[in-house]
Amino acid sequence: MHIIIANGSDSPIYQQIKEQVKEQILSGDLLEGEMLPSLRQLARDLKISVLTTTRAYNELEEEGFIVSQPGKGFYVLGSSSELFKEQLIRTVESSLIDAIKAAKHASLSEEELKQILDLLLEVDGYD
Repeated sequence: MHIIIANGSDSPIYQQIKEQVKEQILSGDLLEGEMLPSLRQLARDLKISVLTTTRAYNELEEEGFIVSQPGKGFYVLGSSSELFKEQLIRTVESSLIDAIKAAKHASLSEEELKQILDLLLEVDGYD
């Protein structure tokens, strides 16, 4: 797991950690069942407070991306997690909203947008 903290960012450090871990899970860089660094190890590596890593991990657990196994550590949940699936759906919805906004900006009709989507769905190789 590779986390980069941007001290000049408007986002709090725990949020930066959370978003980067989520991205690595969604992209497949972190795999289901993979053990994450311990709270203390991550805090030590990033030179931050354990409270900060705890908050990031707790929020990731609440959102269904990771699970805590007491005495063992934190592990990545996979696509079998219902919360994980919901997060993927939200990501797709967000991307589609952006596409709709771009289509409206380009003055595309609803029918033209549907045709583009249908064509893209027919194309193989988007894995």
